[in-house]
Parts: sequence; C-alpha cells; structure tokens
Amino acid sequence: MTRYLISFDDGAMDHIPDEDWADVGKASHAVVQEAVDAGVWVFAAGLERQRASVVATDGMVTDGPYPETKEVIGGFMVVDVASREEALTWAAKTAAACRCAQEVRELMPDPETDAMLRQADRR
Repeated sequence: MTRYLISFDDGAMDHIPDEDWADVGKASHAVVQEAVDAGVWVFAAGLERQRASVVATDGMVTDGPYPETKEVIGGFMVVDVASREEALTWAAKTAAACRCAQEVRELMPDPETDAMLRQADRR
C-alpha cells in the first residue's frame, strides 16, 4: 500500500455560500467515514487560516510562508491505497464533497518510521 496526500489550497472553498457550509461539512464527513470504513483513511484536517511560522535549522523563527509563495495548503487528507488511480478516486470524492479541486501527491515511503510505529503499538 502507498500513502497519498490529497490537499486543496487555502481559499479554494471561499466561493461556498454561508448557507451551504452545513451541507459541505456533512458531505466531507461522509467521504471520511467511507474512507475509514474502506480501511484507507490515515488522517485528515483543515488548517486554520493563519500565517505559518518557519523554524530554521538554527532554531530561528520567522513568519512565513515566504512572500513569493502564492499558494498554501488549506486542508488535506492522507489515504493508504494500492494505486495512484485509487488515490485519484478518493480525491474525486473529496473534490465533490468540498466543492473544490484537490491535488494528489504520493508520499515517500519510510520503512524505519513504520517500524517505529509498529513497535510503539506493541507497548
């Protein structure tokens, strides 16, 4: 199985009228429940609309993102699926529920972290 990040840009849902937000919430939670029931859901969250803090390698903290950054993530879901095509299917369901386009990216595998998590689960 491979993990995929399904995300949308901050502001991508600004076109949704206030009176439709309850329906959008219900539809997006239905997709999450479907992903949970299918055993592919890993994690999902919307991000607060705020300026990020950037922590440098020396520990210095500055406001971010950098001025040349035009797009920042507004929300995301991580799914663990067998193929890119399956990830695209989940992205399509999410796009319909959230009423905005979704970006799909494959996450790099990390067997060492996976092993650490399995070990922690045994404790």
